[in-house]
Amino acid sequence: MSKGEETRSTILDEALAAASKVGLEGLSIGSLARQVGMSKSGLFAHFDSKEALQLQVLEASIERFIGQVMAPALRAPRGEPRIQALFERWLIWDDDPAMPGGCVFMQLANEQDARPGPLRDRLAASQADWLDALSTAARIAIEEGHFRPDMDRRQFAYDLYSVLLAYHHFHRLLRDPQAEGRARRALERLLDDCRATA
Repeated sequence: MSKGEETRSTILDEALAAASKVGLEGLSIGSLARQVGMSKSGLFAHFDSKEALQLQVLEASIERFIGQVMAPALRAPRGEPRIQALFERWLIWDDDPAMPGGCVFMQLANEQDARPGPLRDRLAASQADWLDALSTAARIAIEEGHFRPDMDRRQFAYDLYSVLLAYHHFHRLLRDPQAEGRARRALERLLDDCRATA
């Protein structure tokens, strides 16, 4: 990695940590430059504009999600074990110290939902991809005989996504010490409803 690439990576890491707390709109070029020990003009040398920085932070977040959640989970056995792995990896993702505010996509969803433009479009596409991955995992669970053939894969993805959203809310905002246990019980009820009968 060249010096320039290393500097760019450091900037994106700091920006991701900040965005998990204040969103992309709340990123301050001045404070970000101070955090990485650069001038504003030095930081802008790596990104043409604040908008370009925001989009690169989002892209870096998506890449990190794939590397920390999707790729490890896909190494789990096909079917229900892979779904369990996706759930476990997402819990680890939401508590990643690199994102002090938790899952950056949760923060950005609230910020970008009513803001048309490339940031919202890219964020929405990434979350649609996540839902597709959950739906595909359910389809594979059907193929493996773990889930009923008549279960609704899209509804499963919706329900599992909802469990993760609720966990984030109860864990982060409400500081509920039972949030993880409740999420695990909700997942087990969802899986039990989908499982094939013996």
